[in-house]
Amino acid sequence: MENYKILTINPGSTSTKIGIFENENLLLEQTLRHSTEELEIFENIYSQLQFREQLIENFLKNENIDLSEFSAIVGRGGLVKPMISGTYEINEELIQDLKNAIGGSHASNLGGILAKEIAKKHNLKSFIVDPVVVDEMDEVARITGIKNVFRKSKFHALNQKAVAKRFAKEINRNYEELNLIVVHLGGGISVGAHRKGRVIDVTNAIGGEGPFTPERCGQIPADEIIEMCYSGNYQKSDMKKLISGTGGITSLLGTNDVREILKNLENPETKLIYDAFIYQIAKEIGAMATTLNGDIDQIILTGGIAYSEVVTGDIIEKIKFISEITIYPGEDELLALCQGALRILNNYEKVKIYD
Repeated sequence: MENYKILTINPGSTSTKIGIFENENLLLEQTLRHSTEELEIFENIYSQLQFREQLIENFLKNENIDLSEFSAIVGRGGLVKPMISGTYEINEELIQDLKNAIGGSHASNLGGILAKEIAKKHNLKSFIVDPVVVDEMDEVARITGIKNVFRKSKFHALNQKAVAKRFAKEINRNYEELNLIVVHLGGGISVGAHRKGRVIDVTNAIGGEGPFTPERCGQIPADEIIEMCYSGNYQKSDMKKLISGTGGITSLLGTNDVREILKNLENPETKLIYDAFIYQIAKEIGAMATTLNGDIDQIILTGGIAYSEVVTGDIIEKIKFISEITIYPGEDELLALCQGALRILNNYEKVKIYD
């Protein structure tokens, strides 16, 4: 197998993470942090492009990294049109949709643009891999009880797909042969039913589905939401933040740090909220089991919270009757981006074109 050097770029709200790989071996990782003062001068996410690009180039120059030796640059995908899973060549239509934030404003929208801009200077290939808008849902899963209102697929596609393929590789099976339930446990939580290589149903935690999380409200009774919206106490922006940002454990206990919760379980209120947290996650896993007709090869727990043996142990107690469970703690997004590019460079997959 040929050796490939790859630069990966993952923009966050207050940082830009970059990774340099030779094949799947991480050679260098760096988090370039951006202060509130540095970012507040910019009108929007896109206007930060040159600022972040210059920081990346300065870092590479200081590390004496010559991009002419590289094969590809991969950026985190953003909020664009729904797409099937895969690695996408960054074309002009994708750039325009990222620039115009057609699916919403988020720092990840800069991932593809940064990759393309830097790649152009060095005549390199540029890709994005499995953005949050990956959509492979069965049509029946989209239907709601209100005409012309449909469920949407927005989830931790990059990490869910990466760990699903990792598990398949470890047991010498193809991902496309397996039925899996993958649970990403982080600031947001998504529970996906993977049937033979497609995520046929998944919770949209950004949109107020599934269990509550450290920062998101999860599923809320619709009548209660209506009362809040018309109470005069909340603006639209307040409600958006409660759904994704200041809801969930943040709203209930004033912190988004599960480690703090675990230190305070002797407090009855904290214990009740923690028990409800575990209960709702397990309940959603059970619901996804029905979408696969109970034919499940493995349940996979992943994400930052999966480092906690207490949390994973309590979840497992409730779901172990469904299937065997594997835990892959953390979310190695830079590696997942690299792996997406390698699948193209090694001709394991065909590159997809955004249109």
